[in-house]
Order: sequence, then structure tokens, then C-alpha cells
Amino acid sequence: MRNLGLLLMTLVLVSCGGGEAPAVSGETAAPKKVYKWRMVTTWPKNLPGLGTAPERMADEIRRMSDGRLDIRVYGAGEVVPALEVFEAVSQGTVQMGHGAAYYWKGKVPVAQFFTAVPFGLTAQEMNGWLLHGGGLELWRELYDRYNLYPIPGGNTGVQMAGWFNKEINSLEDMQGLKMRIPGLGGEVFEAIGGTAINLPGGEIFTSMQTGVIDATEWVGPYNDLAFGLHQVAKYYYYPGWQEAGPTLEVIINKDAWAELPEDLQAIVESASLAANTDMLAEYTARNNTALRELVDNHDVELRKLPDDVLEAIKEVAKEKTAELAAGDDELVQRIFDSYQQYREGVIEYHEISERAYINARGS
Repeated sequence: MRNLGLLLMTLVLVSCGGGEAPAVSGETAAPKKVYKWRMVTTWPKNLPGLGTAPERMADEIRRMSDGRLDIRVYGAGEVVPALEVFEAVSQGTVQMGHGAAYYWKGKVPVAQFFTAVPFGLTAQEMNGWLLHGGGLELWRELYDRYNLYPIPGGNTGVQMAGWFNKEINSLEDMQGLKMRIPGLGGEVFEAIGGTAINLPGGEIFTSMQTGVIDATEWVGPYNDLAFGLHQVAKYYYYPGWQEAGPTLEVIINKDAWAELPEDLQAIVESASLAANTDMLAEYTARNNTALRELVDNHDVELRKLPDDVLEAIKEVAKEKTAELAAGDDELVQRIFDSYQQYREGVIEYHEISERAYINARGS
């Protein structure tokens, strides 16, 4: 009764303007901790697809976390050069990065399997291997050596073979060409007589314009049109034998990752995988319109690489891919074996599913 009387007196005082009622529990909610991160990328700022995907990802993480994880995104060169993203995140200079694993082949050669190898897996097949075929677990085991936690973070689908300033009718036409082509594709190109140069996207146009390179592959019509590559080369070749389904990566410094509570970790995982799906959808929707623009309005000559050239490149690619597994590193061998076993199985099934349907559908 005494407590009831005190409560009634308090309510009367409040109603008369005598003060605020005390909290019943006597406790106040602790302010939410805000984590402020930096994400560096290998892409020019706001480049359609590649550059805008990390921005959308950061916005989505901010929204889902109610502002508790605030990520600021930097384009190539704003904090670190494009090809130093791996080191910056590994060393903890920044918490997060967005790029492609084949850019680090000088440091981690086998990492290329987690982006693309010549005549490798398509985007659909890569997602299958990574998410349900054991690939992601192997990727994380590998990157653990470098204090990194990787998550798939985008895919452009099958790319183009590239832009050339001369026609390609035989392997001899590749001889002596200087081409911007990264990863294992670059090693294959050198093996057939060319010179491979690894350049970040922001340097491609000027390098073609000034003759530093004679040819370049970048992505596909959507991005190539944005870069204006039709202004520096006339011949546009397909198919992109070097990158059938290039997976992009979100990499996180493991010390920073360990500091996040589990719900924020789950949000980052979900947002990254959503970006992985959304990017492929964006390129699928945009590439054909961009290609029509290039061909119909800019007089670009669209060409298919001759079959005998593709077959010759394929044979060299098999040798170069197998060389990645050479040595006595047991993890490297497991990655190679897992990829190859999955590749054989998915190709066999896609003969009667994806390929059979596309052939039956025709045009």
C-alpha cells in the first residue's frame, strides 16, 4: 500500500508539472558502439558495376546495422594504389578491401582459382563451387595465412577477349603484342608469344592511347563503353577465354573481424553475398545494350577469335593451370584437386542442362 501511495503521488506531481517520473527499472540503455571502417578497392571511384557495388554494399551494411557499422569506401589510389589492396588489409592499414584475387598472384599464385583461370568456371559454376562445393572453406584456409577473411563479393559473368588494334586471324597475329591482361591469362598470353602487362583499370585508356600497350582486356561492354575503349581500338574480340566467371572478393582484416559482434559479422556476410548476386544481375542486364551502342553507334568491329586460335590457347592454358599446383604445399594441391574435380562434374552436367537448353533455344 505504501508503494502504491508513492506511485500515485508521483503521477499527481507529474500531471501538475512537478517533474518527470523516475524510470521504473532505474536503468538506462547503454549507447550502441559504432565501428568506423575503411574499405579500399582496386576500382576507379564510382565506376559502374565494379566501383558502385562496394558503395551499395557499405550503404546496405549501414542500414541493416542501424548505423553501428559505418564503412567509408575509397577508390583506387585514394588511400593505397589499386594493386596494394591485399597488403593494406592484411597489415591492418584498413579494415576491408574489394578487389580480385588474381591481382595478388605474385604473392599468392593459387589464389587465382578464387577469381578466374583460363577456360575455367562460369559465374554460376563458381558460386556452386564456393558456396556448396567446398571452395569457400579452402579460400578461407588459404587467406588465414595472411590474416584475412574472404567473402565472395561480385561477378561480371563471361567477359570479352579484349580490344585489339589489329585483326587476329592466327596465333602469329598474337606474336609480339603487348596486352594488358592480368592473372594466369597473362601467363598464357606470354606463352603464345605476347607480352602481358598488369595495369589497374584507371591506366588502361592512356596506355592504349599512347601505345604502351597494343591490346587490352578489361571487363565487357558495360564497363568498356564507360572507359571509352572504342576510341583507342577498333577490333573487339570474344569469347573471354581468360575470365569466364571472375569472382570478386571482399577481404577483411581478421583482427578487425574478430572485434565485431556476431550480428554485425552476419550482416557483413549477407551484404557481401547480396552484392555478389546483384553485380551479376547488373552486368547481365546492361551488357547487351552497351554492346549495341558500341557496334551501332561507334562502328566497333565485333569479331570472334578463330576456333584454331582458341584451341591452341586452351592447350597452353591446361599446362599453365596445372603448374599452379606444382610444389609441396599440401593446401595448394587440395585447392587444385577440389577445383578440377568440381569442374569436371559440373561440365558433364551442364552438357545436358545449360548448354543443351541454350542450343535448343537458339535465337
